[in-house]
Amino acid sequence: MIFQGKFYRWLTLIAVGVSVLTCTVRTASAQNTDPREAKLMVLERMWNEAQVNRDSQALDQLVSSRFINTEWDGSVSNKSQFLADIKDPLFKPTLTTIQDVKMNFFGDTAVITGTYHTAGTYQGKPYDHVGRFTDTWIFDLGKWQCVASHTSLIKK
Repeated sequence: MIFQGKFYRWLTLIAVGVSVLTCTVRTASAQNTDPREAKLMVLERMWNEAQVNRDSQALDQLVSSRFINTEWDGSVSNKSQFLADIKDPLFKPTLTTIQDVKMNFFGDTAVITGTYHTAGTYQGKPYDHVGRFTDTWIFDLGKWQCVASHTSLIKK
């Protein structure tokens, strides 16, 4: 039963992603923007959705085996540590959004920057962070994967 629920949630996430990608690519084509931007924006939004749903399987597909994550507090983790943090039952995100997204391409590499807002509870204590992020994605073996992510808080 639990497996079926996760399967259907994952299937729904994929369907929504494909729908958004299709609409976004059509819009990008009409505006003469790089279609890679539309694809990566969908992947960034899928990342946010996976974090709120604590879906480590979805995130596993988005990040490279050599992924490095640098958090707002300076802590650094690799892929397995990052995915373990997502599964932590004491981590209960309720919101993750991104704004002001900009993309720079260098061949098959994209550096994506923007601002983020995330909220929820961790170890029973509420958090509400607004900050900046930098994600580095590479296109390898026919798909985009994030190889590095960095966040820093914006002082209030």
